[in-house]
Amino acid sequence: MLEGLLIGLQTAFSLQNLLMVIGGCLIGTFIGMLPGLGPMSIIAIMIPVAISLGDPSAALILLAGVYYGAIFGGSTSSILLNAPGVAGTVASSFDGYPMARQGKAGKALTIAAIASFSGGFIGALLLMVFAPALSSVALLFHSAEYFALMVVGLSAIAAFAGTGQVAKALLMTLLGLIMATVGEGALFNLPRFTMGIMDLQSGFGFITLAMAMFALPEALFLVLKPKDLSGENSGEIKDLRISRAEAKSIAPVIGRQSLQGFFIGVLPGAGATIASFLGYAVERNIATKEEQDEFGKGSIKGLAAPETANNAACTGSFVPLLTLGIPGSGTTAILLGALLALNVTPGPRLMIDEPQIFWAVIMSMFIGNLILLILNLPLIPYIAKVLSVPRNYLIPFILFFTLMGAYIGQNNATELLLLVAFGICATALKFADYPLAPLLIGFILGGMLEDNFSRSMQLYDGIAFIWERPMTLGLLVIAAFLVLLPSYRARRARARQDGVADGD
Repeated sequence: MLEGLLIGLQTAFSLQNLLMVIGGCLIGTFIGMLPGLGPMSIIAIMIPVAISLGDPSAALILLAGVYYGAIFGGSTSSILLNAPGVAGTVASSFDGYPMARQGKAGKALTIAAIASFSGGFIGALLLMVFAPALSSVALLFHSAEYFALMVVGLSAIAAFAGTGQVAKALLMTLLGLIMATVGEGALFNLPRFTMGIMDLQSGFGFITLAMAMFALPEALFLVLKPKDLSGENSGEIKDLRISRAEAKSIAPVIGRQSLQGFFIGVLPGAGATIASFLGYAVERNIATKEEQDEFGKGSIKGLAAPETANNAACTGSFVPLLTLGIPGSGTTAILLGALLALNVTPGPRLMIDEPQIFWAVIMSMFIGNLILLILNLPLIPYIAKVLSVPRNYLIPFILFFTLMGAYIGQNNATELLLLVAFGICATALKFADYPLAPLLIGFILGGMLEDNFSRSMQLYDGIAFIWERPMTLGLLVIAAFLVLLPSYRARRARARQDGVADGD
């Protein structure tokens, strides 16, 4: 291992590779800030550039920098505009955007930058130490375990359900699962529920739905209820630094979610999205009653948790890619294609046959995360000034990026019609006090849930896989615990209040 580290340091600190790290981080950060252009799009565009370099180490370092740079920068649009263009930063908007509306945009961006850096840095350390051992753990997961993992992800709805809103959250999750069935399934190449519209054959686009659920209703709310939503301090840029008490408060969250996010990222098919949702759900469930009430209203823990988890998961996703040749997400699938185009075969022998590639990528992650922190922290006062833009200018700005993001995502005009239709429905649901986050969780996880459940049913002739595979049963028990815990806490709190009332 020490020899590998020295090889990696020598390769990563060459002038060319340092330029690749800096270039990749810059490109990724700015692309991540733009709703609609996620890491998959830009990595696909950058592959010809990477291949033309000729050096597999430099190519992979460049593409990896773009990847975690995009996740690092993706929190900016989520926090400032409530327009998450990257699935892994959806959960960051739940508390980041309310903080921005309270005049704490600078503090929110600072927390996001520190949490992202910490998650990525700790994730790189864990990747360096545990990559060989974790590759064997990832092999233990089959379709049944992935199905159970998706159920655990869906159990996060309990974290987004306010008091008395569990039924509403469940209803929205089911609606998201239903929407995920539109288009061709993985097992049958037949269109479903498309109503004869060719553009729906591949299903609804994530970017379109994310924009419709978050960005478009926000713009419509600014028009329909300007006094309620403008806020007296929304344009003020202050509180750029976090206090010692706040740093002490989020430090355990960063530590827990760095570990949890990394190990979720190791599992092929999980990725940053599930890690961020689970990170948010776990931290809310273990928080005190007073802290739980702050979640969704500008909690610093609610922002630090998903930001740490998604960056740690990005690093963790390189474990199955480099050690098994299995892409853990759509983005790492594109990275796998780039490696094969460079005549590099990732797998168990990559550490032995091509140690300079394996260890150089890990070393570049340390350098890249440090560069991202140095780039982002000084720019926070200038980035946060987006909120100084008058509302009558900000509304068209949000609408422009929303429409452009949806169109770029699928490159057809039908997406714009769907965006408007979903946006109007989402605005009505928001007025009716229905949580929109569970719908997006159901949609994101629905396809993977269906595919893995179908394969498990075929392999085990029914639902016998639930009790025949202990790991599957264990994950389902965890999911049930996550769903029932908030109800138990609410019942216990009511019983305590009744006891106090009787005592009086």
